[in-house]
Amino acid sequence: MEKNKVDLSVEEKKNDYLKDLQRVQAEFENFVKRSEIEKQDIHKYATEKLVFKLLGVLDSFELALKHNKNEGIKLIYSEFFSLLESEGLKKIKSEGIFDPNFHEALIQEKGEFDNKILEELQAGYILGEKVIRPSKVKIMRSQNE
Repeated sequence: MEKNKVDLSVEEKKNDYLKDLQRVQAEFENFVKRSEIEKQDIHKYATEKLVFKLLGVLDSFELALKHNKNEGIKLIYSEFFSLLESEGLKKIKSEGIFDPNFHEALIQEKGEFDNKILEELQAGYILGEKVIRPSKVKIMRSQNE
């Protein structure tokens, strides 16, 4: 009987060690997954922060192009915008109906239609799936209100 107790005790310890090892392995795999997600989030946040800062430069280029049709400026603007697009930047369309998810109404004007965008005052942008700057627009409000 004494030998069976020892054998049972050794077997129980072996099972306990195996369970501990499996738990540690699962925790390590979860740690690796969490670390990868955090690394992606850090990259995404850093990219977003830099792209947001560069939007002022993009605005300056667009303003320069409105007042000067210089081919060199057009080329540099095109290259700069292509670079930002390669990082996931997309311009928000500011035509049609006002959408508060993508637009910010700065000016309202009475008119025939409600929430129709009349003019884009400042371009808005999406980076990946996130709006990093809404389009600033002038909208029409119906007179029925």
